Amino acid sequence: MEMDFLPVLANWPMLLKGLVLTVVLTGIALPLGMLLGVACAWARLHGGPLLRTVVASYVEVFRNTPFIIQLFFLFFGLPSLGLRMSPETASILAMTLNLGAYACEQVRAGIEATPRGQIEAAQCLALNRWQIFTRVVLPPSLGRVWPALTGQMIIVMLGSAVCSQISTEEISYAANLISSRTFRSFESYIVVTLSYLLLAVLLRQALNWLGPRFVFGQRRA
Repeated sequence: MEMDFLPVLANWPMLLKGLVLTVVLTGIALPLGMLLGVACAWARLHGGPLLRTVVASYVEVFRNTPFIIQLFFLFFGLPSLGLRMSPETASILAMTLNLGAYACEQVRAGIEATPRGQIEAAQCLALNRWQIFTRVVLPPSLGRVWPALTGQMIIVMLGSAVCSQISTEEISYAANLISSRTFRSFESYIVVTLSYLLLAVLLRQALNWLGPRFVFGQRRA
């Protein structure tokens, strides 16, 4: 078998556009998903019975169904109810909801591991519940589960490849299109595989740098 990457690389503008869109989808969905996960974790621990039931149902649904089904439901199912959205919007929403469900349980585990003495000390300082949660409980909780959250965020980023199934023009969509035009499937998917590998490595490095500095505030020496 003779490999020829030139026909594939000649379509670099399409590959670059897909790579940029993948980064944009990830850059929007990850912060939103993390915020949703933290909010749901708080609701499961401190919300009322109805709120806890609603959040628990959401978590169970999204943790126990395939991502592609969630994506198809949002893009193809909701229009039957009159709610239409672009492929990019549906992709961001699906990635956000998926990450939020997994992050909820991971953050909740970190919160439940908080020593009771830390909370009692904060109460002695007359901090209110919001201050205790955001300043005393949440930062070290995120620090305890940050490696797991990092892995989950990378999985969500890699899962964006599925979004090509609803015509979101991210990098796997570009690879499929180039493959159909050039008949160089092997070379096209080698390029896209290396692209995802690079994105995953860079994202892990970025999260490992951002976490201790801006999320849970434990600077490394």
